[in-house]
Amino acid sequence: MKKILFLILSAFLVFGCKTNSVQIKVKEGVLLVTPMTDNSVRVQMKGKPTHNVEELIFTEDVAAPAFEKSEDANAITIKLAKITVVFNKADETLAYYDKDGQILFQEKPGTRVLKETTVGGVPVVEVSTDAAHTALPQPDPIEGDATYIASQSFIMQPGDHQFGTGQFQDGYLDIMGLERRLTQNNTQIVSPVIISSKGYGILWHNYGRTDFNPATDKIVLNALPQAPAPAAPAGPAGRFAMPAPKVFTGQFNVPEDGKYALHMVIGDHSGRGGRYIKVDGQQVYEDQNHWVPTVSAFAELKAGSHTVEAEGSSEDTMEFYWRKVDNTTTFCSPVSQDLDYTVFAGTPDEVIASYRILTGPVPPMPDYAFGFVQCRERYDTQAELLENAHGFKDRNIPVSMIVQDWQWWGKTGWNSMVFDEDKYPDPKGMVDEVHDLGMKIMISVWSRTQTGTVLGDNFTEKGYFIPGTEWVDFFNPEAAEYYWENFRDSMMRYGFDAWWFDATEPDNDYILLNRRVANNTIPGDVYRDVYPLVMNRAMYQHFKEYTPEKMPVVLTRSAFAGSQKYGVFVWSGDVGHDWVTLRRQLIGGLGYVSTGLPWWTYDAGGFSRPRDQYTSADYQERMLRWIQASVFLPMMRVHGSGSHTEPWNYSDETYRIYVNCINTRYKLLPYITENAKKVSEEGYTLMRPLVFDFYTDEEALKQDCEYMFGPDYLVCPVTEPGVKTWRVYLPKNAAGWEDFRDGTRYEGGQYIDAPVDIEFIPVFKRL
Repeated sequence: MKKILFLILSAFLVFGCKTNSVQIKVKEGVLLVTPMTDNSVRVQMKGKPTHNVEELIFTEDVAAPAFEKSEDANAITIKLAKITVVFNKADETLAYYDKDGQILFQEKPGTRVLKETTVGGVPVVEVSTDAAHTALPQPDPIEGDATYIASQSFIMQPGDHQFGTGQFQDGYLDIMGLERRLTQNNTQIVSPVIISSKGYGILWHNYGRTDFNPATDKIVLNALPQAPAPAAPAGPAGRFAMPAPKVFTGQFNVPEDGKYALHMVIGDHSGRGGRYIKVDGQQVYEDQNHWVPTVSAFAELKAGSHTVEAEGSSEDTMEFYWRKVDNTTTFCSPVSQDLDYTVFAGTPDEVIASYRILTGPVPPMPDYAFGFVQCRERYDTQAELLENAHGFKDRNIPVSMIVQDWQWWGKTGWNSMVFDEDKYPDPKGMVDEVHDLGMKIMISVWSRTQTGTVLGDNFTEKGYFIPGTEWVDFFNPEAAEYYWENFRDSMMRYGFDAWWFDATEPDNDYILLNRRVANNTIPGDVYRDVYPLVMNRAMYQHFKEYTPEKMPVVLTRSAFAGSQKYGVFVWSGDVGHDWVTLRRQLIGGLGYVSTGLPWWTYDAGGFSRPRDQYTSADYQERMLRWIQASVFLPMMRVHGSGSHTEPWNYSDETYRIYVNCINTRYKLLPYITENAKKVSEEGYTLMRPLVFDFYTDEEALKQDCEYMFGPDYLVCPVTEPGVKTWRVYLPKNAAGWEDFRDGTRYEGGQYIDAPVDIEFIPVFKRL
């Protein structure tokens, strides 16, 4: 009894203190089980110190919760108010139970791994640079730095549905059993967090690459001979050209019938893009995304031999992995400091709220972030931006914010932080005129600065770039401070309201691979997934000090667990415009918000667009479906590459519907801002996969594209052309549902064929 009382009295200690951890000796070392909040515990097994890695996720000082520890011949039990942990002495595993004593899941015996290894040994990938200047000298490959492989498998309960790990382009919302490689890339945002319909969440605490449900079976595919094909055109200045595609094939065997998770790795260093995977001639995956270097799929396979065919890059190898789906979940990180994960018990809302208590609350977002955001790639001059800002005002179309995308630096060099005075003669006057129109203004700024500019050469001289690149080493506090000082002195004087930090992966994660960061002291592999986190942290903290009364809105292309505390919006990256891509963005966004990161959007209409977009009825139908769904996203923002995205550039009918969508957004604005406050004050989630509100409704859990927008609205995006009805599942709800458009009432717990025309998508109000 005295021992229990001592543990309870010690609960005032901060959660990181060893005295608040229960130490359990196991054959691999010592497990530390640390109560974090009333419904969460952190599990660690520490390796020998390797690199001086700072804590980036658990940044909040939180009073440790009360708990009781008891022990008998078979087990050690650690009981908190809302979660219980039981250590089985026989097989040395931990099992987790909810507040009612129901098991959530348990560790799989014999799968705890913390094994010494080394970082590196792979040739450095050369970073493409502008043709106008010589390629930067490349550092030698990293060899021999000590690190650990950390891995843990868990046995889940029957009927489990899992969601999370970030924004992926594979089209799967329920990821139970799916294999994914968690690395940052344009169009792919990783956050190693999952939530479950069974009442738990897991945060895997690692900053490098993580493999979710990794397979051990693999083959290297063989490239088929083919006539040389020209590489795809280079992207905008400073980006690599997409290499020519190539077909690869191979054979593999499976021992028994069943559902299999398939995974293709298209090289390991850059986004090359897999266009399709076929098994025995049947397509199991297809996409036109050229950025992501890994793709995943499920397939039903019979026992025996199978052929696989895939399209990838002529410059890369193709590795094909497979595993039979079972009731296990595994996290594995090949570059780690410790084995480290945290378990949360409760509903998805309770899990996310607890997660934010430990990792940081969401700062309040100004109301203008939730209006309509007008963006295109790009306004080429000050006069062009102002002409279109006036165009909205003159037509009485409400706009909260207009955006100046990249290249405003023009002849002064990439991200020089100097305006091209020929095109932007008076930036301050431009900002003031936008404000006079009643709008806010955002501008794009990069964390890459070209050598050959004054700023870029200064970074080079000081050693503030990641070696061999033009990307700022934000892991070096001096480099981060120097970036801010130049940003402050060059950009803050104009009065911009919002900032767009582009390409914060940075521009695909191979920039970090096999290079040292933190002033050349730590392998980039250690911090491979967290560049967006540290970059946005640096800027947020400086904004908070410099303009505490006016926190700006920040839009960025990548994030990581804990990024919510720096107040960032993300968008889904440089995606296409087709129907499949629309659906995958919505699914990806729902996966992203499942990790506790609340602010997400996409380029409504698609980033890449067809040349005939202003006359094509087919494209404009697709564009309107993107825009109609964006009314019910945390940020409503239209964007498009090389496009004039303003409503009046399309057909009269498209113009009318487009403007109606904008007006609907403003009718909903009081509702949106009210629930946005709950995100900051209560740990709430605005864009909500159905698991948040209907975790006991099996049919609701099957819906991968429907979602709740706040507590009231069920959103059912249309993702196919020419439909007159749309199959909708109305989740179980005692009071039923009401059609948002015409007030028709329906009972919950049923499928309906909702009438649809080009004017709207199905939306229902929960009664």
